[in-house]
Amino acid sequence: MATSNPIISIVTPTYNRSDELDHLIKSISNQTLGNDYFEMVISDDGSTDDTEQRIKRWIKKVGFKLKYVCQNNSGPGAARNNGVKNSKGELIIFIDSDCEAKKNWLKIIYDFYKENKFDAFGGPDKSKEDFLPIQRAIDFSMTSFFTTGGMRGHNKKMLSKFYPRTHNMGVKKVLFNNLGGFGSLRHGQDIELSNRIHKSGAKVVLLTDAIVFHRRRTTLKKFFRQVFNWGVARINLGKIDSDMLEVIHFVPSFFTVFSFLSILGLIIYPAIFTPLFILGLAALLFTSIIGALKTKSIIVMLLLFIVIPFQLFGYGLGFIIAFFKRFILNQNEFTGFQKKYY
Repeated sequence: MATSNPIISIVTPTYNRSDELDHLIKSISNQTLGNDYFEMVISDDGSTDDTEQRIKRWIKKVGFKLKYVCQNNSGPGAARNNGVKNSKGELIIFIDSDCEAKKNWLKIIYDFYKENKFDAFGGPDKSKEDFLPIQRAIDFSMTSFFTTGGMRGHNKKMLSKFYPRTHNMGVKKVLFNNLGGFGSLRHGQDIELSNRIHKSGAKVVLLTDAIVFHRRRTTLKKFFRQVFNWGVARINLGKIDSDMLEVIHFVPSFFTVFSFLSILGLIIYPAIFTPLFILGLAALLFTSIIGALKTKSIIVMLLLFIVIPFQLFGYGLGFIIAFFKRFILNQNEFTGFQKKYY
């Protein structure tokens, strides 16, 4: 490899998720980019399962440089910082432990970086056909323009600013270090870092073809806790910098309040609220049909009747509670669910 070629360091934090790491590492070992161009650092946030033993077995198998580093449990942001600290690459790429990389993922990133020398990038996450129906339904709900406004980098048209997220994100190591790495937020630390990257004047690009496959939550309970935390995180981000709190972020909270009032209205004033309720169901049906057409699955369509309201209500409830605590009561950072969340 010529010295002018950038060296890529892939950094993945993990905590008691050893079963997910096999899928991820196998996908990295199948990359079309040559093994000499990259390394991978697994940053263990104090796992108590067999993560260390599993990684050490993989170290003996793979053809690329795989490192294992460990720290006391301090959260995903701190784990990523520790991974970067122990990396040697010029370009740091973050991918989560519940993801798999498409075979040409690194090649697309490397080629674009070599020609354009961007400072940071973000890419989309998608589902695979072998994922569970609930995971595919959650994936559609979390990536569709109809439910997110294109915020997560899956659509060229977006209703808000694009912030790279750590399931598929890269940044030059020198810029990462100059900005001080990830902050102390438990949730939303990737958006907060992306905001600082944007504010620094760095060149940030969206690589729509650099795809990772994201294994979503497998139960509605886990999904609800996740989106609740995202709603909380958005308020915490807004307290740090108002630019990170846009009008579109209020939509799920409006949905939550409107749904509650509509249920009351159906009981008290059925003649007025029944048409509104039917209109809401029609919108849900339309979005679910789009999901069925995209995933080619009737089961996914049926699940979307539950998943979409769960997403909007969970996010909206977390947003409302955090807004009340932080903006009305002027309390310190509210973290939402922490137990078993990573």
